[in-house]
Amino acid sequence: MNIYPEHSIVISPIGNFDPEITEPVQKEINRIFGFPALIIPILEDVDFALDSGRNQYHSTSILKQLEKSAPSFAMKVIAITKVDLFIPILTHVYGEAQLGGKACVVSTYRLKDQISAANPGVIFKQRIVKEAVHELGHTFNLRHCKEHACIMHYCRTELDVDRKSDQLCRYCKILLDDEIKRLRKSGMEKKPC
Repeated sequence: MNIYPEHSIVISPIGNFDPEITEPVQKEINRIFGFPALIIPILEDVDFALDSGRNQYHSTSILKQLEKSAPSFAMKVIAITKVDLFIPILTHVYGEAQLGGKACVVSTYRLKDQISAANPGVIFKQRIVKEAVHELGHTFNLRHCKEHACIMHYCRTELDVDRKSDQLCRYCKILLDDEIKRLRKSGMEKKPC
């Protein structure tokens, strides 16, 4: 018998993360997406994704392994890692997601850069939460938003992350609600995802 709620969103820390990081992510995911959010480690490390020439980790490889290793009750899974992520066409990424898929990953590696002396811990946590919600939004079919304040706005720098809000704009909120209704109608409640 499964002790976890079916159709949960699993937050999978890779490595040691303080609850001061994972719990705010959990709280915001539950608030914005409305599904139970559980913190359950899935991958022990991501050494398999290391590109030694770049000394970075290929995020797409992590997504594939994450999706393959996700528990049956998880409708979505988001990994949080401390390693520097990349995709081949960019120098680095804060995260990556399977658009409309199951898995996404966020890295804290570069989110600690460019933080002012005032409240560095608070700013760092806010960045992680925003990027986690942003990447998870992609798994719910949300694309990058033109609205600069929307959490789905594409960020090129850490300061761009600081400037956007922790909310979906009205348009993206409607799109998310429609996607959740579509998932429920398609039988999400009748069978494991």
